[in-house]
Amino acid sequence: MKTLTREIIENGKAVLGVEFGSTRIKAVLIDPSNKPVAKGFFQWENRFENGFWTYPVQDIWTGLKKAYSSLCDDVKNKYGVEIKKLAAIGFSAMMHGYLAFDSKGNLLVPFRTWRNTTTQKAAEILTSKFSFRIPQRWSIAHLYQAILNDEEHVKDISFITTLAGYIHWKLTGEKVLGIGDASGMFPVDSQTYSYDENLIDIFNNLISGKKYPWKIQDILPKIKLAGEFSGELTEEGAKLIDPNGNLEAKIPLCPPEGDAGTGLTATNCVAPYTGSISSGTSIFAMVVLDKSSPDYNKEFDMVATPTGNPVAMVHCNNCTSGINAWVKLFSEVSHTLGGETDMNKIFEALYKKALDGSSDCGGLLSYNFLSGEPVLNLDSGIPMFMPLPGSDFNLGNFMRSQLYTSMAALKISMDRMLKKDKTKIKQLVGHGGLFKTKNVAQKFMADALGIPVSVIETADEGGAFGMALLASYMLNKEKYKSLEEFLLEEVFDKSEISTIHPSEMDTDGFQKYLDTYIKYLPVEKEAIELWKKERSINA
Repeated sequence: MKTLTREIIENGKAVLGVEFGSTRIKAVLIDPSNKPVAKGFFQWENRFENGFWTYPVQDIWTGLKKAYSSLCDDVKNKYGVEIKKLAAIGFSAMMHGYLAFDSKGNLLVPFRTWRNTTTQKAAEILTSKFSFRIPQRWSIAHLYQAILNDEEHVKDISFITTLAGYIHWKLTGEKVLGIGDASGMFPVDSQTYSYDENLIDIFNNLISGKKYPWKIQDILPKIKLAGEFSGELTEEGAKLIDPNGNLEAKIPLCPPEGDAGTGLTATNCVAPYTGSISSGTSIFAMVVLDKSSPDYNKEFDMVATPTGNPVAMVHCNNCTSGINAWVKLFSEVSHTLGGETDMNKIFEALYKKALDGSSDCGGLLSYNFLSGEPVLNLDSGIPMFMPLPGSDFNLGNFMRSQLYTSMAALKISMDRMLKKDKTKIKQLVGHGGLFKTKNVAQKFMADALGIPVSVIETADEGGAFGMALLASYMLNKEKYKSLEEFLLEEVFDKSEISTIHPSEMDTDGFQKYLDTYIKYLPVEKEAIELWKKERSINA
């Protein structure tokens, strides 16, 4: 097996998928049978600067080089070879946000990520004008808010895109975007697979008084569907990935996608009425609809699969950051006492300890809001832990409360979707960091939602794996009728899938926790207001 994989890599037949997540850039290499054979990582963090969550441009390219170098080290250690040629590459990143450039390709303002909650007025106006729900994190909300703010840079815009679109552009010269990611910039029409022309007209009329030298359709990236060729790696692009010069140019790239589309792909959830839950810094649930579905536009965030099918999404800004902070604290305690220092082992031990906790967390209450949470009308966030009087304060209950709070906002929002389409959801699959420890978060999520939740054996490979599969699909598209058929026959035909059904007792326990969570939510809101007041006084 090792010899075969080494030959595959030497002959340039492996496929690379890279995803820029909120806290980690991950690279996954797959073989022609679509199995992961190597991976690399790089940790990075967003920064809160001048009122915006952002990543400096230099961090993007440093992170890409480091993640690719980590992958190359893994390949060298496992197979004794260097990567020189690849069959295809695909890039993905956190969706939405705002990257605006002038006609010379200069970035006009620092990257504004999905995490910002500074666009409420713009989102509300656009939602009303469009009769279509526009979330705060969408690119069009960021752009319109900049217009409402009379920001100087807007008149100079020549091109706006997402993080994945930006990376792809710099590596290939192509200003394109996969339809899933594009649907988080501006609403798309699931019948024509293009930006909604009626809404384009409404937006252009809305800003006509500003006399800008551009129309919205002229500054958005061109939409591509899964499987379409989307440019080749240039000589300059190859050096941006591998400054050592080993990686050759002219490698074909598939359409760049957002983390929603790669999450659906990585969990085999691209067919109507399948769905996935993606967990990391943020958490979001997606259910693929058919084109005859009831109108969801006003109730849910509407995005698209990489092939353009409509997707109803529930997105929450906060998930694992709070858990990560507490686990880091416990690791420091362990290190101080001369105990375990392996973070993976500490995570696993603490997650499993949560199974010992009471189903309602014994009166311990947590709020994991590092940033604002639009689904709960919070424009900022302050993490809080509240052991209520008479609570049973032990480690199991504490860890269970941290896991419960990572799901609470999603549960509140998902209830509407499940009540509307519960009988039609055929499959709900979890993936991402929250589900890495087997049978813990998966069980709690099933209890929280009251429906079975599955996890596929490759769940911890995440969106980078999904992106690699989309690149592989581009190479094999002519053999299959659809992406769905490709995934079923080539990727997940023999995959191990574990499914956990909800426990009535634990479902009741989660609901009891959630009732308390909602009851004390005003404490969180009051803390936010006090923090904002203090900040304004000290400004």
